[in-house]
Amino acid sequence: MTDSTPRRVRVRAPELVGKGGWLNTGGEELSLADLRGKCVIVDFWTFCCINCLHVLDELRELEERHADTVVVIGVHSPKFVHEAEHAAVVDAVERYGVAHPVLDDPELATWKQYAVRAWPTLVVIDPEGYVVAQHAGEGHVHAIERLVTELEAEHGAKGTLRRGDGPYVAPEPQPTALRFPGKALVLPSGNFLVSDTTRHQLVELEADGESVVRRIGSGERGFTDGPAGTAAFSEPQGLALLDEGAVVVADTVNHALRRLDLATGEVTTLAGTGRQWWQGSPTSGPAREVDLSSPWDVALFGGRVWIAMAGVHQLWAYDPVERTVAVTAGTTNEGLVDGPGAEAWFAQPSGLAATADRLWVADSETSALRWVEPDGSVHTAVGTGLFDFGHRDGAAEQALLQHPLGVTALPDGSVAVSDTYNHALRRYDPATGEVTTLATDLREPSDAVLVGDDLVVVESARHRLTRLRLPEEAVQVASVAHRTQRAATEVAPGRLELDVIFQAPAGQKLDERYGPSTRLLVSATPPELLLSGEGAGTDLSRVLELDPRVTEGVLHVSAMAASCDDDEANEYPACHVHQQDWGVPVRLAQGGADRLPLVLAGLDDQASLDDQTP
Repeated sequence: MTDSTPRRVRVRAPELVGKGGWLNTGGEELSLADLRGKCVIVDFWTFCCINCLHVLDELRELEERHADTVVVIGVHSPKFVHEAEHAAVVDAVERYGVAHPVLDDPELATWKQYAVRAWPTLVVIDPEGYVVAQHAGEGHVHAIERLVTELEAEHGAKGTLRRGDGPYVAPEPQPTALRFPGKALVLPSGNFLVSDTTRHQLVELEADGESVVRRIGSGERGFTDGPAGTAAFSEPQGLALLDEGAVVVADTVNHALRRLDLATGEVTTLAGTGRQWWQGSPTSGPAREVDLSSPWDVALFGGRVWIAMAGVHQLWAYDPVERTVAVTAGTTNEGLVDGPGAEAWFAQPSGLAATADRLWVADSETSALRWVEPDGSVHTAVGTGLFDFGHRDGAAEQALLQHPLGVTALPDGSVAVSDTYNHALRRYDPATGEVTTLATDLREPSDAVLVGDDLVVVESARHRLTRLRLPEEAVQVASVAHRTQRAATEVAPGRLELDVIFQAPAGQKLDERYGPSTRLLVSATPPELLLSGEGAGTDLSRVLELDPRVTEGVLHVSAMAASCDDDEANEYPACHVHQQDWGVPVRLAQGGADRLPLVLAGLDDQASLDDQTP
């Protein structure tokens, strides 16, 4: 359902409640009454979600420009069990530099009240406490800022706008040598290089893994080449030796690859423009001219630097000879699909490790370990999809991980997996097909490197490197299995109307200059759930036929809409792409809903917030 002339629908905003309480408020509890008079942007996020992290970055400039009228409230709504731990939310708020109040909602109470269906979702509440817009996915900040400007004028004239400081209280900084380190690398000298992610630096440590040799980067978030003291990064992650004298760095939030000269400390840019890749952007070309999207790790494989492009669920590669980049695997759809590289689906690949004949991939959102063959084909060793995770050893086809961020090749042909949300180091042996546990009681391990007979683990949430002797025997761990905490939506078997709501932002219209401006892609797990309605099309509404013999499953929906400034006199109007992927768990039941509304941008006119099924 599309509507290029949005109406200002107002629905009273439900209260903000969460069992975990408030962060970044100096210990104060907040209510909507405390926020009356402000333009409130409620950001439903979870810290595993790369799209949520993109939205945090998008919101920073808006928060600065409208500091006296806008209050952003993050509502942390967990997907994984680990994300429901309060201490983990506290860590994530610091790790990602969240500079606004955050409500910890481990039981998804506020998520359900607002009928949210996707991470991230942004809800705009006007100064009188009414919901006036809802947006799913990223790329909406331009529209929200335009709406905020309208609200400032409207409520300023009515006398209902309250200017002044918001309720944010910054936490005290902690004096540790590393702060939420991401990845590590053993240098030719025997020292370690560590991405000190939250401090926007690289840190060289002596072979003891503790003594600081030097820091590279100013420590301020930025995108600047130059000497070690003035160069700037933004939440750097992956590291790989480019040659004996240089390291390539995945500079994640700058959407770039950087080069560190080990001798001089000089930092230069190898790939990326600093802008985030969007649908329709080039997928290959000169490396400095192509946009990237949250590169999380890098590894040298087959003469190229392969990139875990977490932000678009793909693998890319940088050719150091030709100085080009190109997509190597993945469609940008989020999920777990094996096959030729051009057809495979990933879900936030975040860790890479190369051997002579395989590139191992930690595919975090599907809690999977996967690999790429030299011919580019993609295979899965461990993992079943977006919604199943846990800590279970044994045969790979039934073993479970929980949001792994790192993978390390071991001398015997097996691999160690940094099983981040299980706080464990796991091992997969291709020769036996078995998964075991090497170590537990780690705190959010995000990477590990091999040093002799030891594994040195990046314990990200303990802000340190931890040395472990490679054990000969596995640790015995009680088996646990989980599914995502979101309740399944009950739908009626048979005919189901899928309705993606998109209303172009004020002053914009759908961009039809080069053909249809919208796209809808639908599939299901298991595929047998859909008797009809799967595949791609341009209409944002579609009738699906659900097989009554399949009692539950997941509907995968990917929607895109392009809008441009509605000004005939402007030859080059500003255009924006709005995109979101949903994975909607459904349960077939008589009397269930026969319509499934998914809000991409706007409000669903056919249902109020109170009577939508969460």
